[in-house]
Amino acid sequence: MAGLFVKVLRAHQWVYERSGGLVGHRLLFGNPTLLLRTVGRKTGQRRTSALTYARDGGDYLVTASNGGSLRPPGWLANLKAEPKCAIQVGRRTVPVIARATLPGDPDYSRRWNLVDEVNRGRYSEYQKRTKRPIAVVVLTPTG
Repeated sequence: MAGLFVKVLRAHQWVYERSGGLVGHRLLFGNPTLLLRTVGRKTGQRRTSALTYARDGGDYLVTASNGGSLRPPGWLANLKAEPKCAIQVGRRTVPVIARATLPGDPDYSRRWNLVDEVNRGRYSEYQKRTKRPIAVVVLTPTG
């Protein structure tokens, strides 16, 4: 089942990218989705990840859950190496600065609740699968 879900997510990202954002802003379950565009810290290659997001004022919030895996997603390390990146929300591209937050951050719980609610409690389920704290990444527009 997990393999099928990954294939569906990849197909969703493919449609989102190929349509220029005309199709894909909402995932199959209605979740708002953005495309996070980073640069690989080792390869220097451009990388794109489709991620469910929530809004926190002017900021966008994404979660480095990796489905509850023991390892965080690769894009998180890319953002730590180079926090300046861009997101695509629908047809609009927005330059942003990324900052990972963890449970010690005073706003973490509030942000976690925002993203978890948008994703219908799935992030809480993912957190139960792993001992690592799952980061909520704040994407602040710069332009």
